[in-house]
Amino acid sequence: MRVLIAVTHLLGAGHLTRAAALARAFADAGHEAMLISGGVPAPMVRLDGVRLVQLPPLKIAGTDFSTLLKPDGAPADAVWLARRRAVMVETVGTFAPDAVVTELFPFGRRALAAEFLALVEAAHASVPRPLVLASVRDILVASAKPERIAQAHARVAAFYDAVLVHGDPALAPLDASWPLDAETPGKLRYTGYVDEGTRSAVGGARAGVLVAAGSGPAGLVLLRAAAEAGRRRPELGWRILAGHGVPEAALSALARGLPEGVLGRARTDYRTLLAGAAVSVSQCGYNTATDLLAAGTPAVLVPFEAGGETEQRLRAERLAARGLARVLPEAELSADTLLRAVEAQRAAPPPGPHGIDLGGARRTVEIVATLHAGRRGARHQTRPASPGFQALRRALDAIAGRGLSVPFLWRDDDAVTATPALDRLIGLAQTRGTPILLAAIPDGIDAALARRLEMAPEMRVAVHGLAHRNHAPPGAKPAEFGADRPLSDLRADAAAGLRIARERISESILLPVFVPPWNRLAPALAALLPELGYRGLSAVPGPPIPGLRRIDATLDPIDWRGTRSLREPEAMLRALADDITRVPDRPIGLLTHHLVQDAAVWRFVEDLLAVLLGHPAVRVPDPRRLFDRSAMDRGGAAPHHPGLQIVRTG
Repeated sequence: MRVLIAVTHLLGAGHLTRAAALARAFADAGHEAMLISGGVPAPMVRLDGVRLVQLPPLKIAGTDFSTLLKPDGAPADAVWLARRRAVMVETVGTFAPDAVVTELFPFGRRALAAEFLALVEAAHASVPRPLVLASVRDILVASAKPERIAQAHARVAAFYDAVLVHGDPALAPLDASWPLDAETPGKLRYTGYVDEGTRSAVGGARAGVLVAAGSGPAGLVLLRAAAEAGRRRPELGWRILAGHGVPEAALSALARGLPEGVLGRARTDYRTLLAGAAVSVSQCGYNTATDLLAAGTPAVLVPFEAGGETEQRLRAERLAARGLARVLPEAELSADTLLRAVEAQRAAPPPGPHGIDLGGARRTVEIVATLHAGRRGARHQTRPASPGFQALRRALDAIAGRGLSVPFLWRDDDAVTATPALDRLIGLAQTRGTPILLAAIPDGIDAALARRLEMAPEMRVAVHGLAHRNHAPPGAKPAEFGADRPLSDLRADAAAGLRIARERISESILLPVFVPPWNRLAPALAALLPELGYRGLSAVPGPPIPGLRRIDATLDPIDWRGTRSLREPEAMLRALADDITRVPDRPIGLLTHHLVQDAAVWRFVEDLLAVLLGHPAVRVPDPRRLFDRSAMDRGGAAPHHPGLQIVRTG
């Protein structure tokens, strides 16, 4: 599966941490995971194996969730928010996910409803439609306005296939914090708690007091009380960790009078420190509670309650009711009350086994995979078995029965830089084990493209003109190398294209193959290409050129002159089957355009590749061999067959 998770953290990094843990779980299970993050980048969050799309960031001041700010503190204006929406929608089109997951929305993030709804609507407009899922923590903050709760339920009913609840109902069922209607419970899927940390076994006795106050400045009240307690009772062995969102000036003020090494920033080995502490002091966010459940450390919980927040208090009280923690209300917090609570926990019996489910990451993957499998089985199950694909298979079966095979070349046009769409193209090539002749525009090639292609052994690069600039006169079809220009200009530009491509692309992957933009090429220039250093040509079906190996595109699935989405697939497949039957030695030349393809085109290409590359009658020669000098010396141009004319070029 391809799984897209969208999250925006505004206060701390807890939402992002949980979303990243889920994304890593999908990646670890062999799926493609992409995370759209809309909050301020958090350096402590791990993204191993996960592709990240960072939106123009947002934050808030204090607990004012309705006022969205840019990183510099200025209000987020309409242009800033529009950029975020555009990136989200574009990502759906380029990544073409099998599942779209919105973190917290529609149960929260009302200030970001416009962009989340744009994302969900783009998912619903995709063909085929991906799963649309909500991802929520164990405890929500319900609005005091019934109409807002009803609105969330209506959005779930209209847009969502399921709601993933990352908690254990034995500890906190969702309706303990959120009033459910009659329909929504049917869409709830409890996953268990998402334990994003690593388990640490510590030998010997536990010692010291470990204080952690989240990732942002919201924990300053707790940090100040802990620092004062540490000054009064240093013999307790304090270690106080402040989040990376706490300003440096505030951290310096807290450190006054404390022994060196007591106060520091949050650390990646927090779970190890927690497992070895005699007492933990913390707030009671989701990830902190999960850490405590995994480590079994006696805990003093000071739940964050500013701005009317109720989530942490409810979670802390439920843990305390099971004997797993002691609650110290934030309103009662001081150095004195904290010291008393710490002493009480040191003297209390250690918490026993709790039996709370911490397998939420793995189970989330299983739930989504099951939903996807059921949806795929119920929807378009006959797509690769449609009449068109059946005709294609029969044609391939027939030539295989005659001991023949048909060559296949995949060409993709208009590359200039590394993009998520290019990543998807490369990923598909890797999955199918097939090379691609990537036509790159020399004037636009940047260093990012060169670096990305060096890590993609499936890619071979051709020269896509010079600048993909239209020089045709008004009213004529677009062309960069058309017969309307002086031959001297055409020759100079074609030579410059090869020279620039050689400067910017590694010789190991660049082929001297000319691909004219819009597939239009003046015959006079075509005859001159060999003396310019070109060994190959790829356009639309045309006559052979002495001195060039010519392998053209015969199938472009995009409806350039109409919808710019997928052309009528059955007609394309029947025409391809007929051509294979009539001219089996003519190469199948698939032409794609990774930068502009929508979900329908990507799906068709994937289905076509599955049928073609899974058939023994189809052979996939490496473009390097097709266009190398020895191939030229053995036979020059490929055989010319006027045959199939189903290309519609953009």
